[in-house]
Amino acid sequence: MSAALVAGLLAGYGIAIPVGAVGTYLVVLTARSGLKIGAYAALGIATADGLYALIAVLGGSKLVSVIQPIAGPLRWISVAVLLGMAVHIGITGVRTYRETTKAEVSEPATIGPVKAYVSLLGITLLNPMTVVYFAALVLGSEDMAAATSAEHVVFVLAAVAASASWQLFLAGGGAVLGKALTGRRGRLATALASSVLIAVLGIKLVW
Repeated sequence: MSAALVAGLLAGYGIAIPVGAVGTYLVVLTARSGLKIGAYAALGIATADGLYALIAVLGGSKLVSVIQPIAGPLRWISVAVLLGMAVHIGITGVRTYRETTKAEVSEPATIGPVKAYVSLLGITLLNPMTVVYFAALVLGSEDMAAATSAEHVVFVLAAVAASASWQLFLAGGGAVLGKALTGRRGRLATALASSVLIAVLGIKLVW
């Protein structure tokens, strides 16, 4: 059981720690909307990782053959979504800067916790390589290949816990960033910088 726990933690951190476009968006969202919204968004990402880990332990090698034919289209959809996010963040940042007075700067961005959770869950689920990653780990490990159902459950829960802890850490960083950049120019700068970064990371998915 301890082997499944360790394997799940390592797998969860392995997929979560490399900060890509989704992680960047999480930090920016938290900086603009607050820690509560960021926490819901972080749990959305962790839920997606957990679902893919569960699918991997249930489906094994069969999933790889199913995912591979549609990996290309899913990747392009993911690129389109990320580019759309980049444009939206940039335009919203410029519009907010133009329309917001100094007295209104402290008002947070309007987004609900449920929307934040569902949005980040959906964006993360668009990445088919996550399930391939978990499937490869499960199939490549002799211990996991021969694991019982209970050990598979421990593996999935540990992966979710690891992913959630890292995403919440990123959200906390976003909350600190939000407190440091409360001015109109600071918010505009972070919006434009994140817009460019997310666009670049999205384009890199097809390179």
